[in-house]
Amino acid sequence: MPAENLTRAEARDRAATVTTQSYDVTLDLTTGPTTFSSRTVLRFTAIPGSSTFVDLIAPAVHEITLNGQSLDPAHVFADSRITLEGLAADNELVVVADCAYMNTGEGLHRFVDPVDDEVYLYSQFEVADSRRVFAVFEQPDLKATFTFTVTAPAHWVVVSNYPQVGEPVPVDGGVNRNGGRDEGTATWTFETTPRLSSYVTAVIAGPYHHEHGSLTSSDGREIPLGVYCRGSLAQYLDTDEILDVTRRGFAFYEEKFAAPYPFAKYDQLFVPEFNAGAMENAGAVTFLEGYVFRSKVPEATIERRAVTILHELAHMWFGDLVTMRWWDDLWLNESFAEYASTLATAEATRWTNAWTTFSSLEKSWAYRQDQLPSTHPIVADMRDLEDVEVNFDGITYAKGASVLKQLVAWVGQDQFFAGVQAYFAKHAWGNTELRDLLTELEATSGRDLSPWSGLWLEKAGVTLLRPEVEVDAHGVVTSFAVLQEVPDEHPVQRPHRLAVGGYDLVDGRLVRTQHAELDIDGPRTDVADFLGRQRPLLILVNDDDLAYAKIRLDELSLSAAIEHLSAFDDSLPRTLIWAAAWDATRDGETPGRDYVDLILGNIAHETDSTVVLVLLRQLTTTLDLYVAPEHRDQTARAAADRLLELARGAAAGSDLQLQLVKGFAARATTAEQLDAVADLLDGRASLEGLTIDTDLRWELLTALVAGGRADETAIAAQLAEDATATGERAAATARAAIPTPAAKSAAWAAAVEGELPNAIQVATIAGLTRVHDRGLLLPFVGPYFDGLEKVWADKTNEIAQNVVTGLYPTTLADDERADVLAATDAWLGSHTDAAPALRRLVIEARDGVRRALAAQEADRRRA
Repeated sequence: MPAENLTRAEARDRAATVTTQSYDVTLDLTTGPTTFSSRTVLRFTAIPGSSTFVDLIAPAVHEITLNGQSLDPAHVFADSRITLEGLAADNELVVVADCAYMNTGEGLHRFVDPVDDEVYLYSQFEVADSRRVFAVFEQPDLKATFTFTVTAPAHWVVVSNYPQVGEPVPVDGGVNRNGGRDEGTATWTFETTPRLSSYVTAVIAGPYHHEHGSLTSSDGREIPLGVYCRGSLAQYLDTDEILDVTRRGFAFYEEKFAAPYPFAKYDQLFVPEFNAGAMENAGAVTFLEGYVFRSKVPEATIERRAVTILHELAHMWFGDLVTMRWWDDLWLNESFAEYASTLATAEATRWTNAWTTFSSLEKSWAYRQDQLPSTHPIVADMRDLEDVEVNFDGITYAKGASVLKQLVAWVGQDQFFAGVQAYFAKHAWGNTELRDLLTELEATSGRDLSPWSGLWLEKAGVTLLRPEVEVDAHGVVTSFAVLQEVPDEHPVQRPHRLAVGGYDLVDGRLVRTQHAELDIDGPRTDVADFLGRQRPLLILVNDDDLAYAKIRLDELSLSAAIEHLSAFDDSLPRTLIWAAAWDATRDGETPGRDYVDLILGNIAHETDSTVVLVLLRQLTTTLDLYVAPEHRDQTARAAADRLLELARGAAAGSDLQLQLVKGFAARATTAEQLDAVADLLDGRASLEGLTIDTDLRWELLTALVAGGRADETAIAAQLAEDATATGERAAATARAAIPTPAAKSAAWAAAVEGELPNAIQVATIAGLTRVHDRGLLLPFVGPYFDGLEKVWADKTNEIAQNVVTGLYPTTLADDERADVLAATDAWLGSHTDAAPALRRLVIEARDGVRRALAAQEADRRRA
């Protein structure tokens, strides 16, 4: 939406013109269900006589006063900007407006709980949505202090970044105007914050359930801790576990950063219909409500919550205390938090295998993103806000964190954190760029990091490391080198600090018997440590997963891995083998059916919950996209049968059992398989230790719906039993999965043309694209491309991205009737002037189809 865009050049000019001092923001949340009243008093200095603009997105602006002079909103307010001219050295701007509640997870999101009809609000301001709540200089380098005052129904709880001042002050005793209880209204006033960027300020309001604790910071302060959720979820809130992880994180970071927690309190709020995993609002972090577990979830999800808690906590220092100057360094904020949270999880919590999780989940995301045509350097060129919105990707988070891990290996962990400590001490409450951090790391490590930065941060692409091994007649290694292969599009040879491991069978277990740590640089690097020694059964390049690079196994190692994959005692090398096999499948080097066989032959022995989760996702992708179409149905049916067999053989009540049942239900297509799903759902069959709880019941029901064995009547009956927000989302998925043209058309209209809340839209898209008969999706190929630009223009960024990425017809990659590649190329060719961010998303989706067709061809050549 160009009218709401902001360029980096404009932000630089504005930062050169003004310096912000303070915001006093007064919100009245009792004025009705669609809008709220917002009053902003903004104080700032400026170059006398200069002009600038303030950002605001609001349906109505009632008053604009600059230095006591009233300005006509009709003349100075347009699109998302208020023009200010003739500035003084010291300025006070007052803006009174009606701002709109959102149901997209952006700005101030409004949600009504179907359980009790209570209203819950929360703010989400990253990237540029604080302007939906108050008038603001919407850029990270114009920090200021913030004082929030909020009027709301008296029975609500209101939370902001800093503690409230005293008790809420009653406003009246009459009926409140928000449609809630007749308990009047009250006003909350909050302490003034330190200097913050506007995108990490927050207001959360509603009758939230809350539980509390505290901890003692390293500087002796008692830090209040709060954990919040909707009242209807209170029974599921495991506060003790959440605060245990939080306290461990505080101790870990305060020691590593040599800096006490920088804010006055720490609240963690689990909020409805959240678009991401969490958001690092200073002292008031918001989380995806799905992290309040009302049913049994895989251990992978519990671990992910812990990593997310520690990720957001790391942001309190790296992101909130010290903040990037512009969004070019978004990667540094996110990558540092991702690296630090994984390190903290591995060293300070019970999830000591967190680096295995990182390798399986995060690095695979990074490798996938880095092979897209749209890949970009870690230090990306963020020209404007639209660029930023689509840049929360695998490069920004996972590749950046992987490269930071490599940097730590390069300079040494003690030297790395010594540099980080100096960085925090020097730049507290300010804004920085990458060079500011590198300067401190160079000082503590004694290394010149400019060459490293140029190769790793300023160049795109992922390299491939392949072992080249020769032995004599007695199996003694006579030659061993690591070859570094670079993609044609990004021919960059990079230095890697990595380990090479040799593994042999000892008492039936694969044990590391040889190990060498060395620097790899250039197309070929010799590994001298293995020369003259008996060749190990399995050679693993990038053992310990220090480097950021795809790897391959030599032929003998691959055979040994396939035969003995379950014999590893350590989860990390096993995960690296899985990753190598997956990358070879995605790259079209090995047939998809071979990877299916590898998963189904070994997943029952996998001990890491996240690895199981990832393998089941990869199994789905392989069956749906990478197996040749002529073999797809038979392979998929056999895979589902095998998943059911493995589920029945899994340990009673185990994490593996739960995940295998979920995986089987998602793949069930035949009459016999659907019978098995129905028997589990109805209780005619059972697995020892498996509880068919509410969320699993929805998954089984949706499998039956997609298979044509259940209909709207069954969905409505289940929703009556689970009349909650989660139930409504599950019902939306199930309804959209009904395998009829009418149901698919209704789902399409709702997701694309309607005004669904963000969470319901995502759920609907998930059901719409779930089909056994791919022909049901053919009628939507044309409307998808015809409507792209309208969707991008009319919807908010989050809602538009859901449509563009979620409804791209990847499922029809090989269907000649759809000819997805040709249709995509035609759109790209005729829409060269479309928004660059939109074109990027379409180009990325196209590459998925291209890759699928290449992988299918490799599978077709299988012997």
